Amino acid sequence: MKIALIGYGKMGKIIEQVAVSRGHQIALKIDLENIDAFNQENLSTVDVAIEFTSPHTAFENVLKCIKFQTPVVCGSTGWLNHISEVEESCNNNEGSFIYASNFSVGVNIFFELNKKLAQLMAGQIQYEISIKEIHHTQKKDAPSGTAITLAEDIMANNSQKNKWVNDQSNKFNELVITSERVDPYPGLHEVIYQSEIDEIIISHKAHNRNGFALGAVLAAEFIHDKKGIFTMKDVLGFGN
Repeated sequence: MKIALIGYGKMGKIIEQVAVSRGHQIALKIDLENIDAFNQENLSTVDVAIEFTSPHTAFENVLKCIKFQTPVVCGSTGWLNHISEVEESCNNNEGSFIYASNFSVGVNIFFELNKKLAQLMAGQIQYEISIKEIHHTQKKDAPSGTAITLAEDIMANNSQKNKWVNDQSNKFNELVITSERVDPYPGLHEVIYQSEIDEIIISHKAHNRNGFALGAVLAAEFIHDKKGIFTMKDVLGFGN
């Protein structure tokens, strides 16, 4: 495939290495220095775009790719208040779009474990549920998109909680997400069920960013010849 990288920071460079190792070509690299090259003529030469920028630019970048009929994989977090507009544009323009709060294969398996554990613990009100996440100091959003996905999946499968907060809380219905920013730290997520007599913890710790990059390239390989809106469950064959 010919791939466009929208965003060529640390993550973009690792995606480039992984993509090339899998036989793909990086045909276009867009960053702040050449933003004018992010146009329809250049995008028409690629099979798929992978977008990793910032919460402030991702929405417009994804819309532009969809408008120009370029399948797009987006890993930027912190902009999901606009996700319905992107999905509407994708449907109206017969586009191709995958968003994931985390493209790591391991994290997406972790998501499924989290849902199952939330179901098993639904009636165990003696356990207080919380989430902890740690990332490097350059991560601009808190809590992480991954932590928000974990929280939303817990709430969908366990009626004890109906709201997440990124602060301390004494309200039983609120799910506390604790965020820390430490260098160097690729990423840690923990889901904690704690009672007076014991605690259950499931966690995922990234050793580096290669797992995120591989997942993004796998998503690009999946979507480049398809139309519609997909998730990493589709990419990994997890089903519904």
